[in-house]
Amino acid sequence: MDSVENGLSSHETVEQDVTLPLPDAFLDFLEENGLDPSIYSMANSTPRYIRLKPGCEDELTEIEAELKCELKKVVWLPGFFAIPPHIQIAGSKSYQLGKIYGMDAASGAAVLALNVLSGDHVLDLCAAPGGANSERSTDRLLEWTSKRTWKDRRRASKARNGTDLVTSDPELIFYGRHSGVVGLCRNQLFRRVDDNEPSTSGYDKVLVDAECTHDGSIKHIQKYEFWGWKTLQRRVLDAERTDNLLNLQLQLLTNGFRLLRVGGSLVYSTCSLTVVQNEGVVEQFLSRNPSAELQQIDIADDWPCRSGRIPKTLRFDPTTSQTSGLFIAKIFKLAT
Repeated sequence: MDSVENGLSSHETVEQDVTLPLPDAFLDFLEENGLDPSIYSMANSTPRYIRLKPGCEDELTEIEAELKCELKKVVWLPGFFAIPPHIQIAGSKSYQLGKIYGMDAASGAAVLALNVLSGDHVLDLCAAPGGANSERSTDRLLEWTSKRTWKDRRRASKARNGTDLVTSDPELIFYGRHSGVVGLCRNQLFRRVDDNEPSTSGYDKVLVDAECTHDGSIKHIQKYEFWGWKTLQRRVLDAERTDNLLNLQLQLLTNGFRLLRVGGSLVYSTCSLTVVQNEGVVEQFLSRNPSAELQQIDIADDWPCRSGRIPKTLRFDPTTSQTSGLFIAKIFKLAT
């Protein structure tokens, strides 16, 4: 097992990049957002990343033998390893037993940016396609369970098929009876509060990994070659959906910040490369929230990323980072 600073070592032979036959509508989307189409030719040279379950460090040799490849340690991201992009892990015993997880290194960086400490009260606030909370049938939020009703499974299936539009309501993911929201009614949780009202309680850390157009996920866009480019048109390029998405992103960020305690930190991230879904949303949010302040991510000094268009924000991309695209902004809550 070797250690590498940024995915695969430079001398390693990788598959030759292949240029996708991107449709004109998507090329127009990229041009409108100032994005270079050439990044979508890097799918076969960008490593795949896995996260090793803590406690499984002694099983690395066994996992390498099963996957038939070397796991290269990502030195700037604890617990993460780079593997060649063509390696599939879903059918492996290691994956099925929960010893490894498929997760892009940039996504891992967003979590690491939160700097979660022992005893922290953390909220993961996100929105899934379809936007339906599993407890929407009742006004009172119950403890999370992995058991879903037939209606919930049906709704999720429709969302995967793209037949449901993203709604403007955020989805809360909470993991136990002490998470701070179990037992509350929805109107209590989402009630509008005065911007000047002091927050004396709340979460120590909040992660808002917002639903987006996913244009920064090169492998995700690559799948539309098989799913059909009309599906891309419906899911990504539809103007009405994009407008709804920007509203959803701002609402997610606003709600997450409201649930954050004074002195707490929030990380906002998306896997879009566009400015409007990242810096645009953050700037709009900051202009409306005087108690919000962008925070320097000190741990990122050694990360293979670049600065966003707003100081203290970060961007990952295939060219700079050898990862999928990701935007990260860390926001601190001041006392007002």
